[in-house]
Amino acid sequence: MHRQIAGKLTGPVTKWIVLAAWIVIMVVSSGFASKLTDVQNNEASSWLPSSAESTRALEKLAPFQDQNDIPTVVVYERVGGLTADDLAAIKSHVAEIQDMKGVVGQVQGPIPSEDGEVAQTIVTYNFGQNGWNDLPATADKLRDIAAVDGVTLHIAGPGGQAADSAEAFAGIDGTLLFATLGVVILILLFTYRSPVLWILPILSAVFALFTSEAVIYFLAKNFDLTVNGQSQGILTVLVVGAGTDYALLLVARYREELRRHEDRHEAMAFALHRAAPAILASAGTVVVGMLCLLLADMNSTAGLGPVNAIGVAVTLLVMVTLLPALLVICGRWIFWPARPSMGSPEPTSSGLWAKVGRRIAPRPRTVWVGTAVVLMIACLGLFKLDAHGLSTEDQYTKEFDSIKGQQVLMAHGLVDSSSPLMIVANADKVEDVAAAVATVDGLGAPDSSVPPVDGVGLVTATVPGDVAAQAAFDKVDEVRAAVHDVAGADALVGGTSALYLDIEKASSRDNLVIIPVVLVVVMLILMLLLRAVLSPLLLMLTVVLSFGAALGISTLLFEYVFGFNGADASFPLFVFVFLVALGIDYNIFLMTRVREETVTRGTREGSLVALSATGGVITSAGLVLAATFAVLGSIPLVFLAEMGTAVALGVILDTMIVRSVLVTALNLDLGGRIWWPSQLDRGDHVVVPPATTPETDHTGTPVSV
Repeated sequence: MHRQIAGKLTGPVTKWIVLAAWIVIMVVSSGFASKLTDVQNNEASSWLPSSAESTRALEKLAPFQDQNDIPTVVVYERVGGLTADDLAAIKSHVAEIQDMKGVVGQVQGPIPSEDGEVAQTIVTYNFGQNGWNDLPATADKLRDIAAVDGVTLHIAGPGGQAADSAEAFAGIDGTLLFATLGVVILILLFTYRSPVLWILPILSAVFALFTSEAVIYFLAKNFDLTVNGQSQGILTVLVVGAGTDYALLLVARYREELRRHEDRHEAMAFALHRAAPAILASAGTVVVGMLCLLLADMNSTAGLGPVNAIGVAVTLLVMVTLLPALLVICGRWIFWPARPSMGSPEPTSSGLWAKVGRRIAPRPRTVWVGTAVVLMIACLGLFKLDAHGLSTEDQYTKEFDSIKGQQVLMAHGLVDSSSPLMIVANADKVEDVAAAVATVDGLGAPDSSVPPVDGVGLVTATVPGDVAAQAAFDKVDEVRAAVHDVAGADALVGGTSALYLDIEKASSRDNLVIIPVVLVVVMLILMLLLRAVLSPLLLMLTVVLSFGAALGISTLLFEYVFGFNGADASFPLFVFVFLVALGIDYNIFLMTRVREETVTRGTREGSLVALSATGGVITSAGLVLAATFAVLGSIPLVFLAEMGTAVALGVILDTMIVRSVLVTALNLDLGGRIWWPSQLDRGDHVVVPPATTPETDHTGTPVSV
């Protein structure tokens, strides 16, 4: 039945219908896909849930500040001291800055440091809801206006940081796409050893990416799906990486069937029939794992789930419809120079992974115990993991201008007053709240001079140092404890530092909630796929062990090789979801083949046959996915560099060690018991299938199913 459906998709006529349909979809999608960056929301305030204190404070702060206000600090520095002429020139620029497009309120400054070497001018811009996109050009114009001969100039504060962030993400879609495709093409050329075959998987992946982006654009524009630069970047590498993985599995099975069938349409029907369940289960696992992120408090994390789930679902559809049609249309010549002719021998039976299986077979228990111990030792690196957020200067892999400006302010005793704590309270309790804030050491003097609005008053206090550092978070906690004790004040603490602190707390909560849910959901999928309990449980344990080892090794690399200072609070969750959802793919590819072979060969022999048959394609798939995630390191953001490194390392461990060595050794050691409680292979003998009419090829010869 399933083979008949597969055959209809790639028949002599339907293959052209499938191709025509996807060309139409691609033409329509490309226009909308190009607009996806227009609906991104990269503001940290939009990432938090409505229950966070800083979010609730933001609502009450509306009368005192516009959410679209962007405070920006111009930092001037002259080693040896700013001269009187310097200060006069800086002051003369204030009026011109005041007249810039988008400026609101009064420009403040220049404010000199005590040592006289540094001064700062503060200006606030407001360009409306999507005004952050105007900041790079505005920052460049501000530099031109504020330039003083012999004085070093920096643009800092939230405006400077936003401009630098825009630079970091500038062209992210194109950069990531071309870098990812370049890496994948090289790997496919090596894998296929064909100068033309790689074109079809790459073309299919591009179709999948553009279609996915068009669907996501529609949902973001009309249904408030949260999309940011981070989720769009991950979408690109995930679609290309996962799509190429599915293509590798299908092409490998198609090549096998071409050696058994003269008619390529018949060969593809059998290949789809046998490969599609593994591809479907693999994609389904990733989709469900991604959708588990909807349980997150963080809107940015919750948005990442459906964004990537849509990407994988569309990729699955493309790879089981468009790619088979393209392969059948092109015929056997696409494999040139190694065309798989009818009756030619299957090379995997004597390849590298067949030899690995024969080396494991004599002492499987020794192999899996030894491998597990080594991976557990690698997990010890987790004790060095510091996932409590990154300070502003630690968020990038290179030193941007805004970071330099902030460091100059801190070094010369100036506080960045553009991002103070902002405490809202009932108007009749404002002075009591200000007095409570004054009891917290290390803050600037509280200011309650702003007139109340609609019964709500405002108290502000500057935070010394980096507003995104742990020291600032400690001050937020102290201020909250102090003002919450003011009876009848209903005080809420907001501002940039409070916002970052609440992001860290929400991310930590998400780690504790979502990770167990993903584990349970993925294991249930495996149980349904393999129709067993023990083997899914063992597979999940191996993937978790691989995750721990990858995270442990990565943590040591971050600290001692890359010099990163900690990790984002959401880092463990993202790495876990991607490694479990993607890492289990390779076990699915292997174990579905083991189950297929067990019917006629028994578990132990079936495991060796499955390893030799799938080893090459799974290794290639792992290299593709690892390489695509490693490309994330090309973006100068520590979070993406760390996640790309950890996922790439985890995928390599999964394909080279966990799947090929650990899982195969467990299969060989436990034999038919891995299918418990199923009756598939009791006593590790050949199980005779029920009396049914066997599937045959075009010659009438029975073939395994």
